[in-house]
Amino acid sequence: MLPIPNPNSQKSLVESYLHALHALMLRDMRTRFGASLWGYGVVVLWPCVHIFMLIAIYTFQKLAAPLGDNRALFFATGAVPVLVFQYISREVMKAVVMNRPLTYYPQVKLFDVIFARILVEIVTGFLALLVVATVLLCIGSNPVPFNPFQAMCAYLSAIILGIGIGTINVAIIGFFPGWMIGYALISILLYVSSGVMFLPSFLPDKIYYWMKYNPVLQLAEWMRSVYYPYAGIEIDSLYIILCALTSITIGLLLVKHVVTKMTA
Repeated sequence: MLPIPNPNSQKSLVESYLHALHALMLRDMRTRFGASLWGYGVVVLWPCVHIFMLIAIYTFQKLAAPLGDNRALFFATGAVPVLVFQYISREVMKAVVMNRPLTYYPQVKLFDVIFARILVEIVTGFLALLVVATVLLCIGSNPVPFNPFQAMCAYLSAIILGIGIGTINVAIIGFFPGWMIGYALISILLYVSSGVMFLPSFLPDKIYYWMKYNPVLQLAEWMRSVYYPYAGIEIDSLYIILCALTSITIGLLLVKHVVTKMTA
């Protein structure tokens, strides 16, 4: 007779994994942000400070928003998806560098370290989004999009693309440790060319055509098109989703080979 699987043992395995994942998340938060909530609060508020610094610069220079008459809403709609992508793609890579000694324990796998950091960054990004929306409400701006479903799709696409590029970075840094500096430089280029501070559709068609191949730019435009439907911003949502799913597939396959290399 075949042995009957014990549901209690399967439940204990799941509980053990969840406890290990919870411990990794707590360790991640305590080592990066300190043992108090104030340290974590600073990290949550940092993207908000970034957005409102842009608003302050344009306000002091008395420059009008490139689109609409609300500077805060214009910068927030472009910066939120771009920053969500950048933080996840960068921090996932840094998690492996900082927590690699933990993988010497048999209970901790490299994927567990990556997954724990992804969860922390998703929660942090969502809390930052709530803070930005609250501040926008307090200053008289309306953070509610015309199409909430499309806004949610753009935000989730930014998360998935960040996870995909982040896992690819994990694989690259496993072979080339100096890639962390290289990706920092690439992140600056991506940010500058993503259209957070300007409207790419106002550029000449020949330049705008090639810039559209940057999925991060299209993420910013996707979110902006939800808040400014009259602007006529054209996006290729299928292209963004395919880039996100392709990157996460490639990243997970590469991480699998990195795990094999590290544990061999």
